[in-house]
Amino acid sequence: MKKLENKVAVVTGASKGIGAAIAKQLAIEGAAVIVNYASAQEDAELVVAEIVNNGGQAIAVKADVSKANDVDRLFTETVKQYGKVNILVNNAGIYQWGPIEDVTEEGFYHQFGINVLGPLLASKAAVQYFSDQGGSIINIGSGVSSVEPAGSALYTATKSAIDSITRVLSKELGPRNIRVNSINPGIVNTEGSRAGGFIGSEMADVMVNNTPLRRLGEPEDIALIAAFLSSEESRWLTGEIILASGGLR
Repeated sequence: MKKLENKVAVVTGASKGIGAAIAKQLAIEGAAVIVNYASAQEDAELVVAEIVNNGGQAIAVKADVSKANDVDRLFTETVKQYGKVNILVNNAGIYQWGPIEDVTEEGFYHQFGINVLGPLLASKAAVQYFSDQGGSIINIGSGVSSVEPAGSALYTATKSAIDSITRVLSKELGPRNIRVNSINPGIVNTEGSRAGGFIGSEMADVMVNNTPLRRLGEPEDIALIAAFLSSEESRWLTGEIILASGGLR
């Protein structure tokens, strides 16, 4: 029996990159997966098609995680299709780096809306549908909350908030057997990091050279950790911040 057999997982921001890899890995382990997307419908449907073609179960659901009505609909659609929720992966996020001179009110609310309010709204919705047996919430933070690089004040602030939310909710929800953990990736080779020019940049080269394992992370590296945290194999872990960075600190 697969370790996530008969489980239902909601993965936000799952049309590309780390989210897509997590959705596919959870499906491989037996979970029925909701592939959430905000705008990239075609990419989300490709993820669903790959899962289904490999014998898994998945549907794509559009929702902006920074909007409560969208989040409520995301979980309503999930329960309508599969009858329950066991796992939530809060992966949806954006990042914009720049010096303090570039910080704007609009940029602040945009990043905090998706990166911080989004996981809070999704977690609030998920706990309403978790059974008496509990569930697993996995937040995707970032290694920047440990490294704190220059030019990342807003983004690092959002991901540091996720670290704190993870610890707080682990204490709040633990008595209900709901585990809350965070995976904080280092530099990962995704479509977004390539499109943004980060991969191949001088900063990226320096980070790789300072990474003990001497390579970029791949989305599948993070997905394997997410599958572990989704399963009973991690039943004694909650409130953990797992720095998945190849050793970069």
